[in-house]
Amino acid sequence: MTKSTRFRPIRTIHPEFRTGKAPIRQPHGTQPPSHVESLIVSVSPYLVNVRDLVHRPGDMRERTLDFPAPEQLGEGAAVVRAGENIHIDLRFEGLHEGILVSAEVDTVAYGECVRCLDPVTIQVEVEFQEVFAYSVTEAFDFVVRDDQLDLEPVVRDAVVLSLPFQPVCRPDCSGLDPVTGERLPDGFEQEIVEAHDPRWAALKDLQVTTDSTTDTDNNEKR
Repeated sequence: MTKSTRFRPIRTIHPEFRTGKAPIRQPHGTQPPSHVESLIVSVSPYLVNVRDLVHRPGDMRERTLDFPAPEQLGEGAAVVRAGENIHIDLRFEGLHEGILVSAEVDTVAYGECVRCLDPVTIQVEVEFQEVFAYSVTEAFDFVVRDDQLDLEPVVRDAVVLSLPFQPVCRPDCSGLDPVTGERLPDGFEQEIVEAHDPRWAALKDLQVTTDSTTDTDNNEKR
């Protein structure tokens, strides 16, 4: 008696299935994406969570922030560059209507001396106090949102308003020579030369002539 032999069909397994990575099937007529967009949402370093202080009047918390500036602060002759470290000492006090924020901000600004154009480094130290209200009202400019405080507009305004409008390398900087453009030595005192208007030159000669004529007439009378 002859035994019948059963043949099992051979199944080909895609190599990527063996590693657990199944090939992605694209719809007909479409191209695969050239890159994968990141789903990570960046969080502002100015955001502070105050969930443990919300609606707790009389409570107080202290916190310190240190982070590189996400973007430049200021647009004038002196600015805080993007990436410059910002140090903030914070104190939060719970109120009935919101949270009182007291802060001391330390950072460094850079610019050019308006007299000699040398680079200037400015140590920025500024303080502010602001109330973040629980509800939007005309009495307060800032509110608590999702148990968080966004300190960016307050810090930005405080820092930018403290920057000098015309920075100088030192108070007695002599500046540049108006003729050569070279930097003047320390302690240089420019000689003040009285400017004469050429339009008055004719009157000056007339005055001299009149005086001479008067003297001549007086001599003749004698």
